[in-house]
Amino acid sequence: MSRFTSFSTFTTLFFTVLATTPLPAWAGEFTVTDSKAESEISELTRVYVDGKLAASFKLDDGHQEKTVKITTPLGRVDHSYTLCGEITIRTPEGRVETHEVSSDGTLHNPDHHHFYGIGSENFTEFFLLDPDDPTVAEHHTAHSGVCALPVS
Repeated sequence: MSRFTSFSTFTTLFFTVLATTPLPAWAGEFTVTDSKAESEISELTRVYVDGKLAASFKLDDGHQEKTVKITTPLGRVDHSYTLCGEITIRTPEGRVETHEVSSDGTLHNPDHHHFYGIGSENFTEFFLLDPDDPTVAEHHTAHSGVCALPVS
């Protein structure tokens, strides 16, 4: 058997295996930016998309902002999201308070959008927002049932 025949057989086999092996197909991607608010001492946040951990943020004075790219699987236009976090703030009176924050929502065709983690209502609301197209992200005002409370 010549080298050429052996290489040809290997190449044919390789491409046959490659073509028949299912690979995850990614439909697209979007980005999320989270920034530390001036009154925050620190923030720990997890972003879940379709029930899977997609990103984590750890913000403090040394790391005040972070942007992550999140890929989405093929075949879905709407994606559920959950934000789970802990925000430590200093009140105007100087007290340190830690707030558990969480929310659920839906992203409607989020590909190529840029979302921001938004905290409002004295850090009791926490959700994703694309300021250029607010209709892309829908959030529910109740706390998420998915986030586990830390055990102390």
